[in-house]
Amino acid sequence: MRCPFCRAEDTKVIDSRLANEGDQVRRRRECLTCAERYTTYESAELHMPKIVKSSGVREIFQEEKLRSGIVRALEKRPVDTETIEAAISRIKHLIRATGEREVDTRSLGEWVINELKELDQVAYVRFASVYRCFEDINEFREEIDRLESSPSPELKKHQMPLLPGDEQE
Repeated sequence: MRCPFCRAEDTKVIDSRLANEGDQVRRRRECLTCAERYTTYESAELHMPKIVKSSGVREIFQEEKLRSGIVRALEKRPVDTETIEAAISRIKHLIRATGEREVDTRSLGEWVINELKELDQVAYVRFASVYRCFEDINEFREEIDRLESSPSPELKKHQMPLLPGDEQE
């Protein structure tokens, strides 16, 4: 690996450890020419299936699009970056685990919704309103009612209330 500072080809690895739930190796390197230190990440190169949109158009999986949608749903919510990255990693694992060359957007959307439901109920409702094309306020109410009747007591402890006056158990 070339040094990003002086472009020298001789570098040495100072430290290696697992990162991103064991999906990557983080390496600290030092340039033998200029003595600068930097970090690299190594991961397996796995080909992701193509995504088939509802219109039938096929496109290459774009992790940045997935991240953008999740981050937009979680905007101004108390969920840290590491938790978001772990959710993205789990979704990518599900995509690969299908073993198929193509995955439809419906499946991908459901995996995202399931992750958001576990992370933050407000983000879940935001995403669901766009993904499921809510037409009016009643559809929001129905979804919130379903949420309030379904979470486990453990999950409820970690969630902020959906509406003012809702009490945590």
